[in-house]
Amino acid sequence: MLELKSVSSGYAGAQVLREVSLQLNAGEIVCILGRNGAGKTTMMKTIMGLLKADQGQIIYNGTDLTKLSPHKIAGFGIGYIPQGRRLFAELTVAENLEIGLMAGGKSASTRDKVLAMFPRLAERLDQRADTLSGGEQQMLATGRALCLEPQLLLLDEPTEGLQPSMIALIRDTVTALKQQGVGILLVEQRVDAVLSIADKVMFLENGMSRDIMSAEHLRKKPDLLKKYIGV
Repeated sequence: MLELKSVSSGYAGAQVLREVSLQLNAGEIVCILGRNGAGKTTMMKTIMGLLKADQGQIIYNGTDLTKLSPHKIAGFGIGYIPQGRRLFAELTVAENLEIGLMAGGKSASTRDKVLAMFPRLAERLDQRADTLSGGEQQMLATGRALCLEPQLLLLDEPTEGLQPSMIALIRDTVTALKQQGVGILLVEQRVDAVLSIADKVMFLENGMSRDIMSAEHLRKKPDLLKKYIGV
């Protein structure tokens, strides 16, 4: 489904990502772990075309995304939930969801499916995004991405700052999407949440891909967490 081949990228001439390679299959959850500044968000932005790769290739279902613009990448059915949610704060819940529908060329029936997953959003359709709680904003960011009906979903720190009930909801949503065959690339610092749902884990260190292993292997070798992320 998704393959990164020796991808490097950075900001204003400063290289952050260094020859990162990764494979992710349909219906698989791959989690990226690493210390702050390891390049996790840079990797997500590069996949989505928000940063251009300096070298390497990003292949999705046989199509080379490396030189494409973000809106064209989204048009292939790739959803992205960035760190910090990045909602249109002054727009309503309904308007934020409509933007997701327009980006994916989807209809109201898709919105109905999303609202069925997040009933609380249905109660707040006319409410401005910036007046929602943190958990509700994460629901909206997730719902907007799901309006694309993505086959690949990128999530960057989706549980950051959320209370346990909201973390459980996000985890259940991700698991349900996996069961529907959606491939999921997840950046997350909550190791306990990661190990309960991930199929594979990749450690990033100083912008370079290090060990890639099954989540089951990592559960048996917790010393690797201390080695790469200090916990």
